[in-house]
This record gives sequence, structure tokens and C-alpha cells, in this order.
Amino acid sequence: MAERLLNYIAEQNLLPGDRLPTEQGLAEILGATRNVTREAVKVLAAIGRLSVRKGAGIFVSASPGALADDQLAHFQPTSMEHLLMLLDYRRLIESETARRAATLATPIEVRAMRESAETSLAAGKAGDVEAFARADALFHDSVSVAAHNVFLRSSVANIRRLMLQSDVLLFHGDMPGSLEVAGNQHLGIVDAIAAGEADTAAELMTAHIGTTQNQFERKIRDRLFNLARRPDAQAATSERASKSATASQQPASETSAF
Repeated sequence: MAERLLNYIAEQNLLPGDRLPTEQGLAEILGATRNVTREAVKVLAAIGRLSVRKGAGIFVSASPGALADDQLAHFQPTSMEHLLMLLDYRRLIESETARRAATLATPIEVRAMRESAETSLAAGKAGDVEAFARADALFHDSVSVAAHNVFLRSSVANIRRLMLQSDVLLFHGDMPGSLEVAGNQHLGIVDAIAAGEADTAAELMTAHIGTTQNQFERKIRDRLFNLARRPDAQAATSERASKSATASQQPASETSAF
């Protein structure tokens, strides 16, 4: 239902600051119960796509990740097309941050990367999803810091805010794929950066993001197949996403996966 509400926003070309119909009005438009619609609104409010103002109504929030382009207000987190475009952009940005980090990182910055990578691997082996998510965020941020370019660092942070929306709606608080594999990939990237091997660091980061892409593609295909077989599963899916979104209301850079 959250996805259908995002589709409605895009179809109506609603932009940040625009007001939506009431919950009852949205329920009638979307052909859903008011309770299901309320859960969808909660999910989208929790991930920053909607703003619910008591006594005023429901509004489209500012563009995800505070990005200036209003087209991003219509980002569809469960759309294969949108997610592939986002991952393609992420691949370009983060491979470059890894490449630059390999030539610019200081010993202190390398140590920060290694510590977060080792923590992510330990959390992955222990199956500790929350600890992994924190270490994962620290790892990618530390690589972007070591690139010594504020615009690259900002891009990495904004990408992760958008990825968080897909995480919540698709995985409901779980992590896509093997945490241990991701932790080992982090360590490989750090080793290449520490050795000053710029091309290798970029290639390993590209492969790392490619692994994530495969996991997201698989999840979207499975989800579409399951929803096609069980139309009644939408309400349950919305409820699980609502719980996950509520739990994820901490800085996005601390929760986005991989």
C-alpha cells in the first residue's frame, strides 16, 4: 500500500509541501481500508516521504536526503527501474571515493576504515543485524571521508538515505544477503586502499555494490511474484514495513544496509 501511495503522489505530480487528501480520502482513492491506509502513511512518514501535521493534514516532505531535485520526490523505493538507476549512481560515486581514498587516505583514516570493516565482519558472523548496520554505515562514510571531497561525501550520504527507503519497504528490517560476505568485502576494500591500489579499490567497491544489486533485484522479483499470488498479503506487508520503519527512525546513515 505504501508503494501505491507513492505512485499516486507521482501520478498527481505532487511536490514537496503539497497537501494530500485525508486518510479517509486516500483510502477511497486507493481502494483500501482506512486502517491499511493509515499504516502506509506511517511507513512513508517514518522514512521521510510524508509529513503528518496534527490539525493541518498530510503533506509531501522535502526531497529525500535533502536533495534539491524535485524529481526525487517521486523516487519509488520498490521500483526495479528506480532502484537500478540509484545503484548505478551509487556504483559511480562510491567506486570513485574508494579510488581517491587509496591515494589520499591518512593513516588515521585507514585505521577508521579498518576498524569499521572488522566490526562489520564480526557482527556479520554473529548475525547481529543492528551492529552490522552501524558498522556498515561507518565503513562507507569513512571511505568517503578519506576521499577528501565534501561533495562526494554528501553524495554517499544522500544515496544511503534513499537506499534506506528501499531497505525498509523491501526487507522490513532484515538485511539483504549475507552479512559475513559483506564484511569480508569491506576488509578487501580497506586492504586495497591501505596498499594504495586505487584501481583495485575501485573494482572491489564496484563488485561490493554489484552484490547488493543482485540481492535487491532478487527480492523485488520474489516480492512481485508473491504479491501476484497473494493479493491479500499487501495489508500484512504494510504492517511489517510500518514496524520496521518505526524502528529505523534514527539517522539514515546508521541504518542503511551494505
